[in-house]
Amino acid sequence: MTVNRGEPEALLTPAEVASMFRVDPKTVTRWAKGGKLSSIRTLGGHRRYKQSEVEKLLENSGMMIPEEDLPFYKGESE
Repeated sequence: MTVNRGEPEALLTPAEVASMFRVDPKTVTRWAKGGKLSSIRTLGGHRRYKQSEVEKLLENSGMMIPEEDLPFYKGESE
């Protein structure tokens, strides 16, 4: 994995990750608590997930999500 030092890595909300896996956001939180996925806490205490780690987990799960279902995933929300 190559990280561009000039740009911070994209972070995803629990809802965005849940949408990618088609699960409830509470499931994503349980994954983080169980060590399946690491999370970063914002100053407000909210969880955020590294996009690269989520993509790797998605790849390893064998799930295929159509890109048109995930406009934020393609970077259009920036």
